Amino acid sequence: MNFFDKKNKILLKELIKTDFKLRYQGSAIGYLWSILKPVLLFLVLYMVFVKFLRFGAGVPHFAVALLLGMTVWNFFTEVTNMGMVSIVSRGDLMRKISFSKPIIIFSVTANALINFGINLIVVLIFALINGVTFSAKVVFLPFLVVELILLSVGIAFLLATLFVRYRDLGPVWEVFLQAFMYATPIIYPVTMLFTNGTQATWYARAVMLNPMAQIVQDFRYTLIDPVNITSWQLLPLSVVWVPYILSPIIFLLGMAVFNRQSDRFAEII
Repeated sequence: MNFFDKKNKILLKELIKTDFKLRYQGSAIGYLWSILKPVLLFLVLYMVFVKFLRFGAGVPHFAVALLLGMTVWNFFTEVTNMGMVSIVSRGDLMRKISFSKPIIIFSVTANALINFGINLIVVLIFALINGVTFSAKVVFLPFLVVELILLSVGIAFLLATLFVRYRDLGPVWEVFLQAFMYATPIIYPVTMLFTNGTQATWYARAVMLNPMAQIVQDFRYTLIDPVNITSWQLLPLSVVWVPYILSPIIFLLGMAVFNRQSDRFAEII
């Protein structure tokens, strides 16, 4: 089925509007939670890891880097978590009408992208307050956003396909995300994995092969300060390309698996 036909476009638009309206329905302050939720989480992490544990003490504007890292991570977790259950939650819709199934994943992604945009504005305001000076490198920001979307949506496609058959995947993925977050330099600077804070270790390089670590550090390098070490500065030339190509590969693989199984979704759910 043609994803770009008029019916699919209308359905996508309506799904985005419905999901956005339902997100904070019944809440006293409504859409303000889109801003307050990440800010409150940041304050907790800031007090614990920056103030008390002194993470990132030698990194300029690490508080801003922490907030930016959490913003990027929250987008990834929202797309993958909501994408995983989206097909099952839209089972009634799939049994009633025929449409291109990736629309469901894309509608989840669009809503997460709206939240991401709002949170990114908060990060930029916080950065200006903290004296961050933006450079011409910010022109690379859209490319990083695209890379983040490809990785998140690709994994969401795979999870949604598996979740249709295996509902126990939910808690398994939740535990994996928790471990994955600590394996990604979000609440700590990557230099914490260095010997004496200056000499890169093998496990620091291994961490930077993780595409989420690469994306988070590139965001920080581009938006905040060049002192934030990136994968292309840390990895040898023979493997520096690995985290950059994993995102499009995972997206293409996820979409291929999803499309191959999508005709059976309505029967299984």
